[in-house]
Amino acid sequence: QVQLVESGGGLVQPGGSLRLSCTASGIIVRFTVMGWYRQAPGKERELVARIGSAGYTDYAEFVKGRFTISRDNAKSTVYLQMNSLKPEDTAVYYCSLGGGDYWGQGTQVTVSA
Repeated sequence: QVQLVESGGGLVQPGGSLRLSCTASGIIVRFTVMGWYRQAPGKERELVARIGSAGYTDYAEFVKGRFTISRDNAKSTVYLQMNSLKPEDTAVYYCSLGGGDYWGQGTQVTVSA
C-alpha cells in the first residue's frame, strides 16, 4: 500500500519561510516524478512545483524565485523550501507521485501577520 506523509506546514508571517517534507512508503520513488500542489479555499488544486527522476524541475510562475523543490531518493522524500511567503500562498499543500497517481493527506500552510 502506497502512503505519502507530509509534514512541515504551519503558521508563518509574511516574508517568512517554511520547509515541507513528504515521505513515501510502499513504492520505489527513484523513477517517478514527485511534486507539490496546493488548494486554497474556493479554488481548484494547482501545481506548485515538480521534480523528475533525473532532477529536472518545473515551477509555477507564482513561486519562481521563492520556492525550491528537491528530492532524496534514498529517503523516498521530496522537499519544498518556501521562502518570502505571501498571504496568497495560504493553502493546503499536497504531495503527489507520478503526476497524480498518489496523493498525500495535505498539510496546511497559513501566511498571516
